Amino acid sequence: MTKQKYFTLILILGALTALGPFSIDMYLPGFPAIAHNLHTTVARVGLSLSSFFVGISAGQLLYGPLLDRYGRKPPLYLGLGLYVAASVGCLAVHRIEALIVLRFVQAIGSCAAAVASMTMVRDLFPVKDSAKVFALLMLVVGVSPMVAPTVGGYITTAYGWQAVFVALGGLGSLLLLATFLWLPSSYAPDTTLSLKPRPILANFWAVLREPQFTTYALTGAVSFSGLFAYVSGSPLVFMDLFKVDAKVYGWIFAFLSIGLIGASQVNSQLLRRYESAQIVPVALVCQVLTTLALLLLTLAGVIGLIGTVALLFVFLCCLGFTNPNTSALSLAPFTRNAGSASALMGAIQMGMGALASVGVSLFNAHSALPMAGIMAATSLLALGLLLLGRQRVGQLVTGDAVGGLH
Repeated sequence: MTKQKYFTLILILGALTALGPFSIDMYLPGFPAIAHNLHTTVARVGLSLSSFFVGISAGQLLYGPLLDRYGRKPPLYLGLGLYVAASVGCLAVHRIEALIVLRFVQAIGSCAAAVASMTMVRDLFPVKDSAKVFALLMLVVGVSPMVAPTVGGYITTAYGWQAVFVALGGLGSLLLLATFLWLPSSYAPDTTLSLKPRPILANFWAVLREPQFTTYALTGAVSFSGLFAYVSGSPLVFMDLFKVDAKVYGWIFAFLSIGLIGASQVNSQLLRRYESAQIVPVALVCQVLTTLALLLLTLAGVIGLIGTVALLFVFLCCLGFTNPNTSALSLAPFTRNAGSASALMGAIQMGMGALASVGVSLFNAHSALPMAGIMAATSLLALGLLLLGRQRVGQLVTGDAVGGLH
């Protein structure tokens, strides 16, 4: 594979992976404007974010079997088309309920991009390179929380929140074109796979029976759900509690994202000396200590804007180490049913994220406590799941050791 082709693949796969996060981050600065325009509250607008997470979680279970049955690109065309249509629909809403529903539909479309890109990593690159490729994808994905809320803040201020969905629809259209022109067909359709419910469920069950998958998929999903708590709670924490405006909020969000990006790239270098299964527990312990500090300082009422930003930065650094490695370790045992495994991993991750997001919205106490509490709880739970799961796996494993299991 030439360097140019490698770069093109990483860029397109990264952009596809980033479509969902970009759709989440870009409209966050518009929460107060949406609430005012639709005559509702910021917390209720947050439910449109939760519905997006639910849509991604449910949709990934749909696209996994489709990607294995029909190949990677046809389901991707379907999903991106649905995403563009829903983005256009968001322009015309007059009630928050309509926005919540359309965001769910938009998520169903965007998750085709997420599942396809994760699966194609397994198709196009050797197992031993998976963690490095995932880290590179996170570099592209990391541009989203740096750019999206900042751009979203300026667009909302200049043109109104509806213009954000014009931009998202345009992005979806560009990705549809790039997929058609430059993304290779990486997998021959498997016509032996049935799309009837029973065989699909049996296939998912076969994936769940793999101890390495359940250990690292659950650990990664629960750990990563703290990010969704942060994303859902940050508009209230920064714009309502600390009284920053939409533009400043966008810049804070962008700065914090540097932690996620930087750590994921440091992780790529660490993989030259350490195995993925060695990095994950160290990062999780750091994540637990950081989120507990945020919770305790918030409870004591002694943490301000700078302290909150600093601890959130460290938290995102921890995720930059855990997420690429848990993703690679989860998918390493699979070849034939990699699409279903990727979909199931994504569904678990987004399902956990949806619960965390709903928790922040429902237990909104006009303080940072719901966000900090859920971040601490999920970090502790993830560490516990890792310790219990590694006993089932029986040993530290790497992609080289397990690449041929299935």
